[in-house]
Amino acid sequence: MKDFPSCFGENGVQVADSSPSTTNRGAAASAPQNLVACIYHYQSQAFSGFITVTWIKNLMAQALSIALDNSSNDCLAKVDIKPWLFSKRKGFKNIVVGTTKLDIYWDLSSAKFGSGPEPLEGFYLAIALNQQLCLLLGDLQSEAYKKIDPAPFASKATFVARKEHIFGKRLYNCKAQFCGKGRLHDVRIEYDPSESFGKGLTMFVDRKAVLQVTQLKWKFRGNQTILVDGVSVEVYWDVHGWLFDSVLGSAIFLFRTQVSGEKPWANRSPSEPSALRWKEWQRSKDTPSQTHGFSLVLCAWKSE
Repeated sequence: MKDFPSCFGENGVQVADSSPSTTNRGAAASAPQNLVACIYHYQSQAFSGFITVTWIKNLMAQALSIALDNSSNDCLAKVDIKPWLFSKRKGFKNIVVGTTKLDIYWDLSSAKFGSGPEPLEGFYLAIALNQQLCLLLGDLQSEAYKKIDPAPFASKATFVARKEHIFGKRLYNCKAQFCGKGRLHDVRIEYDPSESFGKGLTMFVDRKAVLQVTQLKWKFRGNQTILVDGVSVEVYWDVHGWLFDSVLGSAIFLFRTQVSGEKPWANRSPSEPSALRWKEWQRSKDTPSQTHGFSLVLCAWKSE
């Protein structure tokens, strides 16, 4: 799961280069995709690692990518499915990597989508490792069990992290969970680029202001703890791209539930460039679902 995680590079999940010298041509080539990536931790006697499910949507099509990482941060397999092609809207695929067998079943032929890349209903996605069903998504579970051994789950993958691209000018909205089984919240980020007010940032959860930052020119990176549903959530922000990138400006917001009193970055300066490097957090993990709670990453892109 290195670099959140190692298999994301080809899907445009990595943060774009914020250098002011980026050309318009380069910006078009690396235009951000509308995507959601969900990471699940799975452990059994035969396998320990991570499953990443990435939903992608653009003007022309939709796609689905599934990646498998082991506990040593090595990408074992990556499967790309393009469900907008009629022949790929329903199917099965298996891969054998060493002693690990990956089976993927999907049916998106009746899937209904909203504005985001994830299907809302009318679908299933099932993933089995070594013939053991570990992840089942969607509302057509009975249909999935017709394709797979309907034996009860011996162990189940745990939802540990989510990454999502959101778009806006001054207002950025999304639905978000702050833990794997938590309820959905309305999240709104308001950006005030006015020089007269020193540029400001306000974050709302369910219409309640939970974070406010002024003088962003000097505080474009930082962190603060908020409380959501009685749970302590550490919020890290990096809005350098909004302030200093005139071509492809993006900001990064990381929400991480605290399951202990430890705050690995508490002694860092808010303006330290490495404060939001995911690799550093990943190196510190042993079992992220237990040690680090749940993580949500929002990449907020400026749209013209």
